[in-house]
Amino acid sequence: MTGSIMDLISRASIKVTNGRVMARRKLHRLPRVTVVIPCYNYGRYLRQCVASVTQNQPGIDVEVIIVDDKSTDDSLEVALSIQAADDRVRVIRHEQNKGHIATYNDGLDAATGEFVLLLSADDLATPGALTRAAELLTAEPSVGLVYGNAIHFSGDLPASRSEGKEWIVWQGVDWLRDRCRSGYNIAASPEVVMRTSVLRSTGGYRPDLPHAGDFEMWLRTSAVADIGYLVGVDQAYYRQHAVNMNKKDFNAGTARGQFVDLKQRWQCFEVVFAGVGRNLKDRSSLLQIARRTLASQALERVNYAYARGFKGFPSTEFEALATEIWGDVWFSKRGRALARRKKLGMISLPIHPLWAASAIAWRLEDVVRRWRCRRIGI
Repeated sequence: MTGSIMDLISRASIKVTNGRVMARRKLHRLPRVTVVIPCYNYGRYLRQCVASVTQNQPGIDVEVIIVDDKSTDDSLEVALSIQAADDRVRVIRHEQNKGHIATYNDGLDAATGEFVLLLSADDLATPGALTRAAELLTAEPSVGLVYGNAIHFSGDLPASRSEGKEWIVWQGVDWLRDRCRSGYNIAASPEVVMRTSVLRSTGGYRPDLPHAGDFEMWLRTSAVADIGYLVGVDQAYYRQHAVNMNKKDFNAGTARGQFVDLKQRWQCFEVVFAGVGRNLKDRSSLLQIARRTLASQALERVNYAYARGFKGFPSTEFEALATEIWGDVWFSKRGRALARRKKLGMISLPIHPLWAASAIAWRLEDVVRRWRCRRIGI
């Protein structure tokens, strides 16, 4: 093993999760990759988005499908002008606004490529991203989806990494087990390329999970296929701006947003293990791990609110969700800790002196999780 994952922590993490490290292999044929670009009022970003997948993506046959969801700006006009100039691009127009889930599914249903990427019109693929993903997917037929790192940006595009020389491949159930232990999504969408046949076999995005549809899709895929990661490369640019869907529709960064996110992440596990994952040999143990993880995270939010003196935090809702997910959560370490804190009451200090250590540990755990995700994708 050489290059970006030589450090001992990365080696250990890969081993613990049963990942297989292998050398990157070049394409030996010309695969077709469909890029679905859902668009609602993002006309100002659309040309740059399309150019990111039609340029600097060598060795592949690209198909671009723009789905305009009855935009009220100039998105449709821009899309049609792009289509007129490039026969690789076609436009699907909605006669009425259907919302993002239906827009995603309409585009995915129309895809003809062997592999498919869903790329929001305000995001971008990095140079060579489709090529790198296709290399792994053609070399490893068991892999249902492949992803790399996404760069979050605003303003000018930062430089991206493109010279990674290694892949990691997990058996689907091993990758799924790590998600049960973590409880978090590790990929947004623009950095993920799927095998279209796997998508067809498991279905499109679920309308009942508008906030966590991507996460459920990845979990569902891992129940039926292996998962690949491109080490040391950046696969997408994720644009941060005032009207991001997560900020505008799902209150990202607020207590309400945290609650919605936590609840829908739990619902993702529920529907996957009740659906395509119901026949997995380890289904019962995996579901129990997920229960413990998400219920503990709900109480940890309340514990942290007590530690910081956040009197306006909706503790009751988080506690009820934790109990709904796992009835025995109050006998866990976090449940017992919260019971002690509730007896003592919440003190409005920058951080409660008796609980500073646990609050710091919780934050440190989050930092380590994000670091490991960027290094080895899990």
